[in-house]
Amino acid sequence: MSTTEVPRKRGRPRKVVDESAEGKVEVKTTTTRKASTKITAKGTKAGLDIAGAAKKTAAKANTVKASAAKTVKSATAKTKPTTTAKTTRSSSEEATTSKTKTPITPAKQITLISTPTSKIIQEVLAKAAFKAPVSETPSSATEPTQPPSSTPPSNPARILDVLKWFIIDQWFLLAMALLVLISSQVQVPLKQQAVKRTAITYLSVSIIFLINGCTLPTRLLYENYIRWKLHAFVQLQSFIITSAATFAIVSLCATNPNFMDPWLLIGFLFVGCGPTTMSSNVVMTRQAHGNVALTTVQSIIGQFLCPFLTPVILQMYLSCGAWYTKVLVADSSSNYGEIYRRVFKQLGLSIFLPMFVGQLIQNLFPKAIAAAFNEKYKLRKLSSLALLTLIWQTFDQAFRSGAFKSVESSNMIFIVFICIGLYFIWLGICFWTAIMWLEKKDVIACCYCAPAKALALVVPLSSVMYVNLTPINQSKLQIPIIIYQAFQVAIGGILTIVFRKWIRPEEEEREKGAQAGQV
Repeated sequence: MSTTEVPRKRGRPRKVVDESAEGKVEVKTTTTRKASTKITAKGTKAGLDIAGAAKKTAAKANTVKASAAKTVKSATAKTKPTTTAKTTRSSSEEATTSKTKTPITPAKQITLISTPTSKIIQEVLAKAAFKAPVSETPSSATEPTQPPSSTPPSNPARILDVLKWFIIDQWFLLAMALLVLISSQVQVPLKQQAVKRTAITYLSVSIIFLINGCTLPTRLLYENYIRWKLHAFVQLQSFIITSAATFAIVSLCATNPNFMDPWLLIGFLFVGCGPTTMSSNVVMTRQAHGNVALTTVQSIIGQFLCPFLTPVILQMYLSCGAWYTKVLVADSSSNYGEIYRRVFKQLGLSIFLPMFVGQLIQNLFPKAIAAAFNEKYKLRKLSSLALLTLIWQTFDQAFRSGAFKSVESSNMIFIVFICIGLYFIWLGICFWTAIMWLEKKDVIACCYCAPAKALALVVPLSSVMYVNLTPINQSKLQIPIIIYQAFQVAIGGILTIVFRKWIRPEEEEREKGAQAGQV
């Protein structure tokens, strides 16, 4: 392309003529205030040629836009040319330029000359006086796509999502609160309480340990049985550490004889000296992604040691001579034979036998058991339902016997705070001593075994050891045990959220390692 400069006369602006193969395009710049630019195209044939060249250039720009100039865009706007016929020699067909900015292509270069009185105002795209071909692509498609706005949900929607998640995740805790409310209003008749207690205790615990036997591999149980150091650590926490902490708190509460009922203080000592529970700690450990096999083994060992250790430890604390121990009259004729018979009967029928049957079924029918306890059928939930039945049975018996009515409201409030304090003290001691040398899954199992206490063994133990227990005194003795069991299940259910979040990074690393091993 060649550019010819025309000599300027005095008082007139300079003009530049661009000569090319397609024709001559004369650009005149005026010095008006609006600084508008007009483009004059000469010749209809030259206009058609320019149209063809413009179309080819636009097609090439779409394919090589990565190497084109940064100012080139991929869209062309519609232009509506306006032709005006004039009779004078100096005027010809004029076309108005489009108001939208269009990229300047190499085939349409124009030299812009600014006048002495104005600056360069805008870039000009040479267009011929014809109707440019219309692109089929809509203009909105050529513009950069804005990412969808990730606006956070409104507060009501967020509250509903959190509430839905809490109901699904903590359905057990909500169901327990509902059962306690129902048992406070409607109870089983007093004559049927003994039958109900025996049937539900044996049946519910048997279901829980049958499911454990069906789901826990035999090799895993054996590996946890031979960890004698860990057994010593957990049982030392369950019998010695918890009982010592409880005795210290009871001694502080007994400084004022007119404040607390003596039977309530003795009930706290029974709680501290009791073994770990058989059912709730196993269910909670599974929900918290802990070592269920270890919890199961610790529950069995604790139940086995209970009739031998609990009476000895309890008698050691009660022989201190404090004022609240004077209400007790020990049965000297009792040789604890009734305690051993009842405990080992319950261990054999509700723990050992269901575990053995579950292990036998698992090894004989592995595929059927795996299909029955997978996520589709969710038969593992039966253990949670069995535990809810046990909790309902406990509170139904407590409300029917009138245990809560026999205690002053001030003492009842104090019992609630003491139970919460005892649980967190025992939990803190167990957690900080276990995290120093155990894996996270084992720490979770220990944290559910050490603070948990078995109501099913503590209550019969109290009735066998002492002969002067009236129904009212026995109800008072059971109140700390019942309230503590309610809080240990409630707090344990909430802690499943914390423990799952705590162990999640370790589980993700284990999953990545398993996937890498398969590859």
